[in-house]
Formats: sequence, C-alpha cells, structure tokens
Amino acid sequence: MERCKAVLMDEQAMGRAVKRMAHEIVERNRGIENLCLVGIKRRGIPLALRMAEHIEMIEGSRPPVGELDVTFYRDDLEKISENPVVGESRLPFSVQGKTVVLVDDVLYTGRTASAALDALKDLGRPAAVQLAVLVDRGHRELPIRGDYVGKNVPTARNEFIKVNIQPYEESCSVELYEISG
Repeated sequence: MERCKAVLMDEQAMGRAVKRMAHEIVERNRGIENLCLVGIKRRGIPLALRMAEHIEMIEGSRPPVGELDVTFYRDDLEKISENPVVGESRLPFSVQGKTVVLVDDVLYTGRTASAALDALKDLGRPAAVQLAVLVDRGHRELPIRGDYVGKNVPTARNEFIKVNIQPYEESCSVELYEISG
C-alpha cells in the first residue's frame, strides 16, 4: 500500500528548478557550443526539452535534444519484468566529441545513470558527460552524482519519489510516497 506523504514541488517550483539548472549548465559550460541534452526515457525527456527551451531563452539558440532508452543496459533487467520492452533511442546528432548532459527525473541508486553511460559508449565517445536530475533522493549504490540537481530530498528506503510531468500526467509535481505494510 502506498500513500502520498507530501508534495515536494508544485508546477511552479519544478519550473524554477529546471530554469536554474539550465542557467547552471550554460554557466558551467561557458555557453552551449558543442553541448547537447539527452533525456533518459521516460521522464528525463520532457525535462530535457524544458531545459533546452530555457537555454534557448538565455543563449538565443537551442542545444540539440535526444532520447535515450537504457532498458537493455540495466543490470537489473530481470527484476523489471520477465519480458521487458526495450524502446528506441533517438539521437538526431552524433555525441562524438560533444559535452552530453544526461537528464533524468530522480537519482536514487545510480544504476539508471550507469546504464545511460553504457548506452552512450555504444553511440560514440563524448568529450564529457554531465548529469542533471530534478531530484536526488540519496541511497547511492554506485559512485555517481548529479552535476545539476533541482532538489535534494533525503528519503528512507520505504519511501519513493514520483515525478508527475506532462505528457505522462495532466499536472506537474514531485510527490513523496511511503510504502507501508
């Protein structure tokens, strides 16, 4: 049984966090030359698109945005499903020699980010890879950290974070749930 304990971010707070991270990306990389954003399926994609919009407002041009499906690269594939559905990655550009900013909704154990790094290796050799996450909830199992973090939320193991974002949900929010029983 799951129950919502708290709404951690409403739509406005999410928007401010994404806008701030977009500014941080531009500042850290001294612009967007040779930069691309790659959203990790599913919820990393709309976040990457929103970041790209903010970057375009800041810089006057938009970095390319791609979609990365990491299902095949996960080390826990058998735990996800007996017959996991592996989707398609869509990167309409080469990552070779580029600064790639991977974008995801929640950073937890680090396994999704690790799978994304493995998937990127099959697509080329980026000059650098950075990680942007809307929420870092702790409990890392791998030495992975977010370079750009919207909100740090220490959680217990019996809690989880749900990111609601369009087009997957009607409204946008970040919620903390507790698993009981």
